[in-house]
Amino acid sequence: MTRRVRPPSPERSAQVRRRFAEEARSERPDLATLCLLLGAEADGALDEAGLDAAQVELDRLAGELPFRPGAPRAWAVALRDLLGGRYGFHGVAADYQRLESSLLHEVLRRRRGLPILLSVVWLEVARRAGAPVYGVALPGHFVVGLGAESGPAEERVLVDPFDGGRVLEGDDAETLVAGATGAGLRPSMLEPAAPLQVVARVLNNIRAWAEGRPEESAVGLWAIELALLLPAHAARLRYERARLLVRRGEFSAGAGELEAYAEVVGAVDDGAAEEVRGEARAARAMLN
Repeated sequence: MTRRVRPPSPERSAQVRRRFAEEARSERPDLATLCLLLGAEADGALDEAGLDAAQVELDRLAGELPFRPGAPRAWAVALRDLLGGRYGFHGVAADYQRLESSLLHEVLRRRRGLPILLSVVWLEVARRAGAPVYGVALPGHFVVGLGAESGPAEERVLVDPFDGGRVLEGDDAETLVAGATGAGLRPSMLEPAAPLQVVARVLNNIRAWAEGRPEESAVGLWAIELALLLPAHAARLRYERARLLVRRGEFSAGAGELEAYAEVVGAVDDGAAEEVRGEARAARAMLN
């Protein structure tokens, strides 16, 4: 059932962002907590009780896994049978058109979502149960790895939560990469993804979703602003935020951000800085 997602109040948003920034800068950032706080920035109905309920649901699902089923493949099969089989977590093409598909609490409710959010479910349930698990940020299609991160590659197993937890065999991973990018699979693509890398990719997906929907510019704005709270982020995000403010009609604020960004760029590229200053002047002219 579709539910209209409405933003939180300014006070709630400020609280959520403080907690998001604190968690992102902690010694060991918690993936589920960050994804749920991201959801609270998107959905004003996600209150403290809702945040706690989502964590409890992940705990409950983990409690239904067999105790230490064995080797990585046995873990993969157990997760597939529980999450993909018994509970029906999976994805379909239409999920790419829905903001809810990028929000962990909604994915837990609907049991549908984008590959990366379904992978977060697999990761968090498996981690709670003691599995050796990690995320794998394949280009265009996030999957989950099981097995010791530093162990031999042949002892590790990849699964695709979007496909109900299907165990990837042979050249399946290479086929996923080729289908998404047209390029081949490189060993570096199989490296474990850290929690902050996962969150950054979720926010990138939300920004991309909002980019093609002018009526959802507020969503694009908060996605950029949360990304700017991550300890490591591209400086160009400040430029994206400034341009989005201008597109939203916030000409003075956008111009000020463009001018500040031009100062940063000017240290390395005078020509690029002058172009940005030109954009700032154009934005201020819209005030007249």
